[in-house]
Amino acid sequence: MNYISRDKAFELLKKYNKDPFHIQHALTVEAVMRWFAVEQGYAQEAEYWGIVGLLHDIDFEVYPDEHCLKAPELLREGGVGEDMIHAVCSHGYGIMVGNGTVIEVEPVHEMEKILFAADELTGLIWSASLMRPSKSTKDMELKSLKKKYKSSGFAAGCSREVIARGAEQLGWELDELLTKTLQAMAASEDAVNAAMEAEFPKGE
Repeated sequence: MNYISRDKAFELLKKYNKDPFHIQHALTVEAVMRWFAVEQGYAQEAEYWGIVGLLHDIDFEVYPDEHCLKAPELLREGGVGEDMIHAVCSHGYGIMVGNGTVIEVEPVHEMEKILFAADELTGLIWSASLMRPSKSTKDMELKSLKKKYKSSGFAAGCSREVIARGAEQLGWELDELLTKTLQAMAASEDAVNAAMEAEFPKGE
């Protein structure tokens, strides 16, 4: 597969994203997508899946009202191919963005469906982890996550409707999506934290 290198993708991301929160989310989704690639039998495509995850919100910080609409322009300028652009934009399928446009790019490949399903969920799991004494996903159990998921007031910005629709598109029970995404985040937490420390050293 011919695609932009991971290093170039990260530089492209940072061209439009400066907020540590957005960088951490991008790194988290990258790691989760790599984990899913291996889990679902696409280990040879793990780099590709990861780069799609890394770039999925490239336009959100600068152009929040045109999310998934501005992305193709930014990605093409960065040398990203059309297949990867489709994958990035498909995670907004059926969602109305700030300017009133509904995203019509449909996820087709299993990778695109997983990105759609896991993106919002990573935010909810991360928020839940911050409520724990450990501030970690590694000791979080499914029942604890489900309790947070069912509490509509918790991490209200993470759409349960989108998460549920994502599971349905994959043909998975919700518990399977929750379990696997939690496992993916726990497995990659240390690497994401190390990457964030490298980007934003404490004390600087």
